[in-house]
Amino acid sequence: MKILFAASECFPYIKTGGLADVVGSLPKELVRQGAEVAVMLPKYTQIGDYYILKMQHICHFNLQLGSYSVFCGIDMLEQDGVKFYFVDNLAMFGGEKIYTGDEQEGFRFAFFCRAVLESFKHMNYYPDVIHCNDWQTGLIPVLLNDQYRTLDGYRDVHTVFTIHNLKFQGIFDWHRINSVLGLNEGYFSPNNLEFYGLLSFMKAGLVFANRITTVSPTYAEEIRTGYYGERLDGLLRARQNVLYGILNGIDGISFDPSTDMHIPVHYNATDPSGKKLDKAALQEELGLQKRDVPLIAMVTRLTAQKGLDLVTCVLNDIMRMDVQMVIVGTGDKYFEDAFRDAQYRFPGRFVCCLRHDEQIARRVYAASDIYLMPSQFEPCGLSQMIAMRYGSIPLVRETGGLRDSVLPYNWYTDDGNGFSFHDYNAHDMLHVLEHAVGYWYDDREMWKRLVKRAMKTDFSWAVSARKYMELYRNLLGLPDEEPKPVRKRTPRVAKPAEAAAAGKKAAAKKSAAKKPAAAKPAAAKPKKSE
Repeated sequence: MKILFAASECFPYIKTGGLADVVGSLPKELVRQGAEVAVMLPKYTQIGDYYILKMQHICHFNLQLGSYSVFCGIDMLEQDGVKFYFVDNLAMFGGEKIYTGDEQEGFRFAFFCRAVLESFKHMNYYPDVIHCNDWQTGLIPVLLNDQYRTLDGYRDVHTVFTIHNLKFQGIFDWHRINSVLGLNEGYFSPNNLEFYGLLSFMKAGLVFANRITTVSPTYAEEIRTGYYGERLDGLLRARQNVLYGILNGIDGISFDPSTDMHIPVHYNATDPSGKKLDKAALQEELGLQKRDVPLIAMVTRLTAQKGLDLVTCVLNDIMRMDVQMVIVGTGDKYFEDAFRDAQYRFPGRFVCCLRHDEQIARRVYAASDIYLMPSQFEPCGLSQMIAMRYGSIPLVRETGGLRDSVLPYNWYTDDGNGFSFHDYNAHDMLHVLEHAVGYWYDDREMWKRLVKRAMKTDFSWAVSARKYMELYRNLLGLPDEEPKPVRKRTPRVAKPAEAAAAGKKAAAKKSAAKKPAAAKPAAAKPKKSE
């Protein structure tokens, strides 16, 4: 089974968000489960020289975009059993930013979608499934159906389209984009690509892909409603028979506090005592007061989607508690200014690091006690999983993947791995946060159990990858994998000489006196786990 992932970013080569983590981790797990997997992404100038120098040139060709003939090169490197192909065109992917948010961005990813399909015949590589990710790859299924399906090698290619965030849809002027693609004008209709008078890359993927997935079961339900559906809920309800929600995972090898090179003191779920030393080290690094108080953390884009309007609304109330708070990330100027002001008003207790910094993010995960994630909506979210991996207890709003991954703590049964609130309300969030801080101060034994339980929660890609493998097999009409039957041994007829020898042996055993068996010691009662 040959699977090709098409995506706009992939860790460790280029990353702006969770999409890169998924595309960097899931293919490796699929390889472990027996698939042949490749990834294709643009060759941005931001990709480091370390990887550029390792790439080998596979082929190059001229790509027809309307009346223009445009250079397209394909470079490749292999890592962890996955082949990574890079679409090379300096004019398209040589800018200072990966995403520009202008009309040119539509041309860039229209070029990328065509380049993915055109490269197959030049590489003599035809995947069974093209797994498209988010709007940047949304035109691949329609181009495949309209312009490539009848060509040799393309007839049996299937498509899967994954929604990582429905809010970002790639909406551009139809006539300008189609001037370089040459799609049939009949596709510009409400039943196909037209979206309120414009072209939607996202809608193209949703309409023409053979299967649709999104990154958590709850989000798959939510986007079929008007509140979360971003004006595509009707289409998603119409295609709900091919819509699946599969929860993302994280790379348990990369995110491992027992080996993470970015944190000063290593620890694990059996002995998480190193967290206290990591907290002290972070306090020293960021200029926080050196006190053993609850450290609340957020590593996030500073946007309203992440619930930061709730945080700013009750920030003074949060800081009235005896806590410290660290926020890492960049985003809207309004929130950046609000957190700069908070850092000024609460010196030694509140710190904002307004930058993308993976190393400081890892140290914040390792040092923090409570990880705050009150998102307005969250397709999956990886931060809450990473936080739990490092023993930081998530406090989340019950939406999307946050609801699927965080089980709220129950005092009566001592179950759960975090805290949650339902309504998008600042004081509901504050109320739950006050409870969490109260538990930290008043019941340290309970908190230790909660930390260990969170750290032991399995968010590896193995389970999710099995579900994707089932999806691919179903799409291709392949039988589900079953355990191999145990081969029964055929009784062998003994030869006369062998039979005589066996008879003597049996007689000798029968005549021998049996010794009484020694009594087994009583089994020790299992200790009650924490």
